[in-house]
Amino acid sequence: YFERELAAAGGHHALGRHSYVDLSLFQLMRGLQYAYPKAMRRQARKLPHLRALADRVEQRPNIAAYLASRRRLAFNTQGIFRHYPELDG
Repeated sequence: YFERELAAAGGHHALGRHSYVDLSLFQLMRGLQYAYPKAMRRQARKLPHLRALADRVEQRPNIAAYLASRRRLAFNTQGIFRHYPELDG
């Protein structure tokens, strides 16, 4: 759904300009890549707009600075996105 909607919006931003929707989709993509790395690699060709959006958001200066900082809470076994090897077949 999000891939289709992003493509329909021109592929650069979900709402035509940078928004919280883009930030949310970035977090969703990175969380799913952490939780289900094999499945997300298999789906990669089907999600070019979402992958590109996540990459663009991650490269924004303030986002990149936060991700590189000690303030960032990395994905872990306690958060909403956990690695589930038994489900990542």
